Amino acid sequence: MRVSRILSLMIILILFVMSAIIAQADEVPRMTKEELKNLLGSSDLVIIDVRRGQDWNSSEFKIKGSVRPAEKGIGWAKDYDKDKTIVLYCA
Repeated sequence: MRVSRILSLMIILILFVMSAIIAQADEVPRMTKEELKNLLGSSDLVIIDVRRGQDWNSSEFKIKGSVRPAEKGIGWAKDYDKDKTIVLYCA
């Protein structure tokens, strides 16, 4: 009985955390390809290609002028000017 109660609490906690993450994801602005094309060449635009290893190496599609983070994790985010339009590219 105690194990099932703990398991139920864990499931509730996981669902709560997942709903908070989903709610935050809705707040992140998205950009269409056309909107991005209109900004290409702007000094206020930074395109960060966040694909890893094999995904990046095997892709024939790379956006000219995009940069790749030098380090793993999110520590690299501090290296970019927050006043610019930052686009994270992963597809």
